[in-house]
Amino acid sequence: MNNNELFMTLISSLASQAWIQLGKIKNPVTDKVEKNLEAASMSIDMISMLQEKTKNNIEEYESQLLEKTLNDLRMNFVFEKNQNTSSTEDESKAKAPEKTKEKKPKKKKK
Repeated sequence: MNNNELFMTLISSLASQAWIQLGKIKNPVTDKVEKNLEAASMSIDMISMLQEKTKNNIEEYESQLLEKTLNDLRMNFVFEKNQNTSSTEDESKAKAPEKTKEKKPKKKKK
């Protein structure tokens, strides 16, 4: 394999790892869908770092693939983060006891 192929394989591997961590595809080891947004963020950051470090030193098609991969991953990360936030809020609402208004006794008219 030449360096271009190795670079693309590395990006593809990191992207696949991020998709698994986002819960978008099954983990091939456990055969389960698992979500770990912290780990997904780290994988996305690694791809972003590689994009920055290789700027002006890779082929145009590699640069475009890198950009598209990062855009897709970031959009999905934001979506999952928002889903996670809203489900956490829903859970906390479900667990919180509902406040009821105390009924005041009615005054009798004279």
